[in-house]
Amino acid sequence: MEQGEGGAPEPGAGIPRVDPYGFERPEDFDFVSYEEFFSRYLVILTRRAIKWSKLLKGNNGVQKSLKDYYSPEMMGLKTDQEVLGELVRKKVPAVAELIDRHGVMWTLIVSRWFICLFIDILPVETVLRIWDCLFYEGSKIIFRVALALIKQHQAFILEATNLPDVCDKFKQITRGTFVTECHSFMQKIFTEPGSLSMATVNKLRETCRAKLVAQGSTNNI
Repeated sequence: MEQGEGGAPEPGAGIPRVDPYGFERPEDFDFVSYEEFFSRYLVILTRRAIKWSKLLKGNNGVQKSLKDYYSPEMMGLKTDQEVLGELVRKKVPAVAELIDRHGVMWTLIVSRWFICLFIDILPVETVLRIWDCLFYEGSKIIFRVALALIKQHQAFILEATNLPDVCDKFKQITRGTFVTECHSFMQKIFTEPGSLSMATVNKLRETCRAKLVAQGSTNNI
């Protein structure tokens, strides 16, 4: 990296346009303003952490919905992946047909989305906004995010011609300006998927869980 006076890096020299937190650096980027910004941003993160800590200590719906993600059987994770599959079948049928045609299991392409709650999948600021909504709106937000990503990139996904290609397309749709511009992204997750109630999600969870249990029983015979 090029050095300025006093050994400090020259503004913008060798600096990626989008930082690891998902923030786009302006043309007049300099480290001083960047450090000032993050000093303020860390205060916001601290406030969020305190709020999330209080919510997690309570008997809230997020805990109930997601606790089986991390059990030995991971039944909650398997169930919600199947729920997403059913929602895609209803709301983005062309993509569902592509998935079926190439014999792709949902666990291959979205398991990290669910189990990581989009950490290391989407930019940090976008993930924090998702988590804010997750605690207030419930676990249906996870499906809204997934559906928005799939629906927004439907044409791109449909270009896939085989299983590895499908997997690669799903990796690529978590990058780019659609996800780094967190304000517009959060608006999209409430418009792109259309109507999606918690009652609908819970009903699909019951159906998908029963199907998975039945399949497990059959496999053990």
